[in-house]
Amino acid sequence: MSELVPERVTARVDGDFVVFLIGMRINSLWKVHKWLPVMLAMPRMLRELDAEPERGLLESRAWFGLRAPVVVQYWESFEHLEAYARDTEGEHLPAWKAFNRRVGEGGDVGIWHETFLVRDGEYEAVYNNMPPTGLGTVGDIVPASGRAETASGRLGRTEDDDAPVDADGHSK
Repeated sequence: MSELVPERVTARVDGDFVVFLIGMRINSLWKVHKWLPVMLAMPRMLRELDAEPERGLLESRAWFGLRAPVVVQYWESFEHLEAYARDTEGEHLPAWKAFNRRVGEGGDVGIWHETFLVRDGEYEAVYNNMPPTGLGTVGDIVPASGRAETASGRLGRTEDDDAPVDADGHSK
């Protein structure tokens, strides 16, 4: 596990990047033969991407809910993400085709994704007493002080839009 950063920090990432959310939902718990292959496909893809950093995946993190695991991924660019999705030699395309063959629109397993193109400087993040997480693993971690003390400041907006608050949640 990463070392805890015992202070309030923010993340700075140079340039544009992509946030990709992908998940599944088990709609029929008893149909393990339908959802287990879908669930097992993602770790294979992530291992492949970790072994080949030139594909453009910067970081990924998985969360497992009762019936709905989700993976958050950070990519260098949409072009990298799309190239991976369409690569006939990679793990993704065969898994996608197998899903459509086995499950398709039957309703037993749902899958979804969302893609966000993030331009340089058009994001903000704050972490307090956390190990490096999310953008904090992709970019540099810096103190969330001065202009970076507030969400508005981290986004380059006026401080009046987001006044700092004390430990009780009151404006300073």
